[in-house]
Amino acid sequence: MQYSLPAISHEKRKEKKRKEKKRKEKKREEKRREEKRREEKRREEKRREEKRRKEKRRKEKKKKREEKRRKEKRREEKRREEKKREEKRREEKRREEKRREEKKRKEKKRKEKKRKEKKRKEK
Repeated sequence: MQYSLPAISHEKRKEKKRKEKKRKEKKREEKRREEKRREEKRREEKRREEKRRKEKRRKEKKKKREEKRRKEKRREEKRREEKKREEKRREEKRREEKRREEKKRKEKKRKEKKRKEKKRKEK
């Protein structure tokens, strides 16, 4: 069956509209996919960035702990050293005191001997 010229032209217009609609739909779909890809990329980047920040914080905390531990160790070491020095000083004082005491005792003994000798000679 043959259509009249206006009917054919009407069909052509309908076909053209349908194709245009399809093309626009395809374009919209492509745009949506593109947007989705971009959104996914942004999320991925955000995740990576968050991971980097967390890692950085973790390393910083570790570094701080390490530093704190080293400082504490140094402090402890200094305390021990100071204790040793103090002990040495006290020990030295005790020895010195003993020497003085010994000296006094000897001196006393010597004087006593001298005195006895003198007394003996006087008799």
